[in-house]
Amino acid sequence: MRRVRYHEYGGPEVLTVEEVDRPEPGPGQVLVRVEVIGANFVDTRFRLGPAAGPLFQRPLPGVLTGDVVGVIEGVGPDVTRWQVGRRVAGLAEDAFADFVVADAEWLVEVPEGLDAGAASALPMAGPVALRALRTGRVAAGETVLVHAAAGGIGHVVVQLAGLLGAGTVVATVGSADKFAFVEEYGADFVVDYADLDWPARVREVAPGGVDVVLDSVGGAILRQSFDLLAPFGRIAVYGAASGELPAISVTDLFALRSVAGFSLLAWQAANPAAARRETAEVADHLASGRLRVAVHARLPLTEAAEAHRVLEGRGQSGRVLLVP
Repeated sequence: MRRVRYHEYGGPEVLTVEEVDRPEPGPGQVLVRVEVIGANFVDTRFRLGPAAGPLFQRPLPGVLTGDVVGVIEGVGPDVTRWQVGRRVAGLAEDAFADFVVADAEWLVEVPEGLDAGAASALPMAGPVALRALRTGRVAAGETVLVHAAAGGIGHVVVQLAGLLGAGTVVATVGSADKFAFVEEYGADFVVDYADLDWPARVREVAPGGVDVVLDSVGGAILRQSFDLLAPFGRIAVYGAASGELPAISVTDLFALRSVAGFSLLAWQAANPAAARRETAEVADHLASGRLRVAVHARLPLTEAAEAHRVLEGRGQSGRVLLVP
């Protein structure tokens, strides 16, 4: 079978397609014949190695994570819940391959009739978006500011904010050509955060400040977001795509503002039952059509390097999928 890894740090060109034996599922694992793989931006940072900064470190040879959708081909010796032939989705560590070994505990059954692009949001994008919003304690009628709103997770956050009752959803994107896209997916107002005066544009919409900020960028964007919070405003941080995490002083919080971080793995470890309920909630939204997943590109597995170029260019709207 084919597998993509990298044996040195660098640009997308270091991604190498290899011919290897099909893996065997061990205890607690299943073998999945892959239909599509949802590529994740964070792997472009890990691929860079030390050049990406201390937040992104992974030993060589480097594996690529991904949101895998496919059919179970085999199960480990102690796996009883899953059977061969079931169509599932799961987050896998060594995901860029024709066949992938995945953790059986966090697999999700794909609802009947759901297309692979939408199903790719089941393992991570949907659950992260939903719990990040709840970490920010979004309440009915509140104004929510969503950064990187055209991304693979961001456009899901925008939709779920509306489903949770947000009164106004303000979205930031990296270029004006993404405005129509995020409006189509539920944003009430859109701002280009490449403009130096983007906070002023947000204040035009929310002169009293925003109630909740959802941030996956970090750096200056996070710093400026503090100044946009209304009294009792909250920031939920679920990523740091910029590679920068500014220091947050206690004095930043004295103006009745708060910040909380979120990690899917930490959430699953801390409250697995609730994490499973929320994944099922996301699956229901997807199956009903209340939640949609945009696919920016479908590329052959052999074009993994091009997938990383698309992600690094920040030009995509929605998900980038690889198809074995």
